[in-house]
Amino acid sequence: METQKLHRGRLIDHIQLVVQDISASQTFYAAIFAALNVPMGGTGDGYFWADELFVTSIDSPAALGVLTGRHHLAFQAQDRNMVDHFYQTALAHGGKDNGAPGERAYHPGYYAAFVVDPDGNNIEAVFHGEASRSSASVVITF
Repeated sequence: METQKLHRGRLIDHIQLVVQDISASQTFYAAIFAALNVPMGGTGDGYFWADELFVTSIDSPAALGVLTGRHHLAFQAQDRNMVDHFYQTALAHGGKDNGAPGERAYHPGYYAAFVVDPDGNNIEAVFHGEASRSSASVVITF
């Protein structure tokens, strides 16, 4: 039997959302990222980004004229108050309720809120509770 310690780092390199109204999306995402203490990375003609999320207008060369469709993105929150703040901020900046802040049955301590962004994407902020703040390493046994 062999045991290896595997560290994967990030699973996702980046995500691109193609949106109908770049201005409405930028207003929405800039507000929720501020609520989550995530800095905006930058903006340009027909796009903006934060961390590894890139949002482009439908007429940008990267979009190929096609919307990305409905997605579910979950952003990490530092605590329950941040989840609550995310939810209120999202509603005040063009988001629609898709699940008020509260405990979910996914695992003990899972506290989340869900909103629908201006393009119909299901956007979540989640705090996994104090018990989940452990190492990111995975141990695989053969």
